Amino acid sequence: MANELEIELDNDLEVEEPKKYKVFLLNDDYSTMDFVIDVLTKVFRKNVDQATKIMLNIHNKGKEVCGIYTHEIAATKVAQVKTLAREKGFPLKAIMEEE
Repeated sequence: MANELEIELDNDLEVEEPKKYKVFLLNDDYSTMDFVIDVLTKVFRKNVDQATKIMLNIHNKGKEVCGIYTHEIAATKVAQVKTLAREKGFPLKAIMEEE
């Protein structure tokens, strides 16, 4: 005789997706294009072609979305950009905005 476990599910329970946040890199007059591409490949896992396109959009438009993440991951990406930029002496800045 197997014991059967019955679980009553609350059909009214709604599970919401976590809020998503866009992470942008902002243009500045000092960070090199190579450094921005390096950040995009290392932090945002873009390939070189994707990174080059995004870098050019940042340069021409002032900012560009690099990825969309949950709050914790987006905040981590922003912090990683800040750390890498400071280590290399660049003022490159990342921000996050709710999607």
